[in-house]
Amino acid sequence: MKLNTYLPLILCLTVGFFMGKLMFSQYDDKQGLKLVSSASEKVYFIQQGVYSSKESMEENTSNLTYYIYTIDNDRYYVYIGITKNEENLDKLKGYFDSLGYNIYVKEFYISSESFITVLEQYETMLSETNDSKIIGAICSQILSKYEELVINSEFKD
Repeated sequence: MKLNTYLPLILCLTVGFFMGKLMFSQYDDKQGLKLVSSASEKVYFIQQGVYSSKESMEENTSNLTYYIYTIDNDRYYVYIGITKNEENLDKLKGYFDSLGYNIYVKEFYISSESFITVLEQYETMLSETNDSKIIGAICSQILSKYEELVINSEFKD
């Protein structure tokens, strides 16, 4: 009697285990999936332009004091500001518009806690100033920290 009761239970658990293992093995890190438990925050990137070649990008960004770029589908995306706060986003839009830049805002999700902490500190300073030189310096510092804490740490891992 005991064998008749436990045999189907053991068989179901074994089949369930292998089916679960098969299903989860289909998902690997190469597909760019994010972990559900990953705590990421929405951040606004201010894009200056998209260029088809590095030479074209360098020509068109020669007057920028500091910028970062990413390459996606053989296109160079240039970013000149990062913010988390929508009020600061409006301030940065006004700042870059006054400099004559056509900008675009893109939303990204960042999971680097160290960068988010630094960004929040710079956000406080940014919200308290209207001086264009200080706004430009803060933007450069934020981009520098992003490069240091997010981009460079990805290559180390």
